[in-house]
Amino acid sequence: MELFKVFLLAGMVIISVLIIAAIIRSAIGPSMTDRVIAVNMIGTMTIALIAMLTIYMAEDYLADVCLIYAMISFLAVVILTKVYTGIYLQHKQMKAGPEAIADNLASQPELVTAAKEEETDMPSETSPDSETEVIS
Repeated sequence: MELFKVFLLAGMVIISVLIIAAIIRSAIGPSMTDRVIAVNMIGTMTIALIAMLTIYMAEDYLADVCLIYAMISFLAVVILTKVYTGIYLQHKQMKAGPEAIADNLASQPELVTAAKEEETDMPSETSPDSETEVIS
């Protein structure tokens, strides 16, 4: 049992170092997406650390803390993503919501031309070179 606790303690130290690396990544990330992913990684590694502490200290209540932290971490990432999306749309001067798609396309003509180019690049479903299998 003592060897197991040594390995558990070593794992907690490694995860702690990785959390510090993720904090650095979230501070200096080149893009906002990298920062959101780093925050998600911090939350996930903290959950793993709390779960390891639950086993190491033999305290069952820490499992409940781990579950509550998992829910809070999930909500934090969802809120960060929502804020980032709002900032992105505001920067592009676009509107949010399903009814705003036509307005966004009208205000951003380069999006319309990019969508048309993608449609012409994609092969058609009825092309003669595509293999279709009829199941009877």
